[in-house]
Amino acid sequence: MTHTLTNSMSPVYVIDGQRTPQLKSQGKPGPFSASDLAVASARSLLIKMPFTADIIDEVIIGCVMPDASEANIARQIALRIGCDQKVSAWTVQRNCASGLQAIDSGMNSIRSGQSDIVLVGGTEVMSRAPVMWNNRMVNWLSNWFRIRANNLIDNIKYITHLMHLRPSFFKPTFALIKGLNDPLIDRSMGQTAENLAWRFNISRVEMDQYALQSHMRLSQAMEKNLFNSEITPLYDNSNHFFSNDDGVRKDSSIDKLSKLKPVFDRKNGSVTAGNSAQVSDGATMLFLASEKAVKQHNLKVLGKLVECHWVGLAPDEMGLGPAHAIPPLLKNNDLKIHDIDYWEINEAFAAQVIACKKALNDETYCINKLDLNEKLGNIPDNRLNIDGGGISLGHPVGASGARIVLHLLKTLKRHSLRKTENLETSRGIASLCIGGGQGGAILLETALNNNRHTSSII
Repeated sequence: MTHTLTNSMSPVYVIDGQRTPQLKSQGKPGPFSASDLAVASARSLLIKMPFTADIIDEVIIGCVMPDASEANIARQIALRIGCDQKVSAWTVQRNCASGLQAIDSGMNSIRSGQSDIVLVGGTEVMSRAPVMWNNRMVNWLSNWFRIRANNLIDNIKYITHLMHLRPSFFKPTFALIKGLNDPLIDRSMGQTAENLAWRFNISRVEMDQYALQSHMRLSQAMEKNLFNSEITPLYDNSNHFFSNDDGVRKDSSIDKLSKLKPVFDRKNGSVTAGNSAQVSDGATMLFLASEKAVKQHNLKVLGKLVECHWVGLAPDEMGLGPAHAIPPLLKNNDLKIHDIDYWEINEAFAAQVIACKKALNDETYCINKLDLNEKLGNIPDNRLNIDGGGISLGHPVGASGARIVLHLLKTLKRHSLRKTENLETSRGIASLCIGGGQGGAILLETALNNNRHTSSII
């Protein structure tokens, strides 16, 4: 297990963040590249800052499947938004938690004294995941180009080689499907969710009810304009306008969800497209700053990063990653579940979120699997994913870790304005499961009684 202890170290602040609408994949390449989305989000964020791009010290971006023309996508983003050529920029990849890894890496860079202002975040365009030739076609093409290079006028060799071409060579390999499968256990992410549904006795009705709740909560949040301060509207090259997350189904119902067929275990399964995260495109960017930078630039602060914790677990139960990452995070900071005001657990699958809740509230699991002396307790439903999640919003894998951190901080700030208790801070935890069998969680704080934050306040 690894974690980043923070209480005895210099504070790291989140100044603010901005994201694009999360656009549901329509079965064809979307209108924006991953770098386009990230640049749009970052530029919009920069406009809100009292500084310009030339004082950014570092850019760290999470992305799982950048386009072939977007190698080290962080560097491209940095230069496109106007960073100095001397600015270091690097891309991180931790599957579904790549955006959170970028935040953790930025936090460590500031704590080490290497940087004072870091642009972090994540971006993903799942609709543009590569469609590739299989190895037989690649080998055939390789030989074809070799013949062309060495035998410019040998038509016989051309014809002979063409005769070896087979229809099966044209069968494509879909990177998205490959990426959502774990090759070590030969299981898809959906099949690991089926494992959790069986292990924790989670019914199809429970999953569909959770999925419906996600859509209803997102719909209500959109009606209240709760995402206005987060979302950067977009225009594509055809002048189409995108201003809202478009995956929400306001007319969703248990009846409609119950009619969907299982996807990953067609005979006995319960995991459907309706109770799973949507394939989508999106980007989220945040500025992190040291205490020195906050004072120097007189920055308003959205919140403080306290600690990030990472764990590994069995790949075939990867959805339990949050259940394994949250307890040590609480222990390291001497906190209990009731000390956390709001939670974000990324909704990869309804079964996975429900399983995490059940595991943390199960004494046997907590003692035997999490090395606790008792059960951790129940995460209240009215404090978890209160404005929807991946099932309704979509889950652009490289960006989701950054998105849930941004939205959780906005949630803490919004609700702190109505607090009457004599408290100095409000706390939240954001967590994700990670394909391959990992979990990540981060503890966040916001001040309740001041618009400008220093380490003495938050």
